[in-house]
Amino acid sequence: MLNITIATRSELGQRERNEDKVRVGRDGALWLAVLADGAGGHRGGAEAARRTVDHLEVALHDAVARFSAESLTKAVLSAHVQVQLNQGQAEGFNRMHSTVVALWIDGARNCALWSHVGDSRLYRARRGTLSLLTADDSVVQRMVDAGLLTPQQAEAHPQKNQLIAALGIDDDVEPHTAPNPVGLEEGDAFLLCSDGWWGSLDESCILDTLADASGADDWLASMQRRIEARAVPRQDNFSAIGVWVGDPAQATRPMLS
Repeated sequence: MLNITIATRSELGQRERNEDKVRVGRDGALWLAVLADGAGGHRGGAEAARRTVDHLEVALHDAVARFSAESLTKAVLSAHVQVQLNQGQAEGFNRMHSTVVALWIDGARNCALWSHVGDSRLYRARRGTLSLLTADDSVVQRMVDAGLLTPQQAEAHPQKNQLIAALGIDDDVEPHTAPNPVGLEEGDAFLLCSDGWWGSLDESCILDTLADASGADDWLASMQRRIEARAVPRQDNFSAIGVWVGDPAQATRPMLS
């Protein structure tokens, strides 16, 4: 069984309240990391994010929940229903909703599944290469998919945070779930993060800080310092979960000749 360590951060930024929620847990050989970024009037965003992480934690720690893509998708869909409840008369931007990204690891079989809705992201660093494992449910990402924008243009687009799907909306959602478990390798590092986090960092920074980190918590702390040093006006809440499999820093450090 590979050694797994997890660290979390959830920061206020320059907002009045933090509407991000992070949750990590372990049930025997199964590890769970969930991040949700809520929005909605009358503090609805924080409630939507809380419902999301609470429900996924319970659903995936249920004794009958088999480690499978089907179980993970079902849990995300049922979280969607939980966020839809008790909306009252809220409509439009006042209706509470939340993004979600979840990483589920079977430590006994050394494999992982993930799922997401919205624009919270999951990255994997493996042997010095960073891969984005999710695609944002956003207007701008649709424009990239259609060839109307390059990924570089998308990062600076004024509508990059306009979502087309989130938990709690009136419509149905389709969670983007890895169809089959994906094998883990010694030295893998995963980063789950809200748009306030990934939107404030260059992707190269994720690898640079990983190579210099002494552990998962140190990795997140180093990225947090870089975000805070940028001092972006009206910095959004920014949250992340770092998941290390073994020692990823060893895999990203350049070999000395």
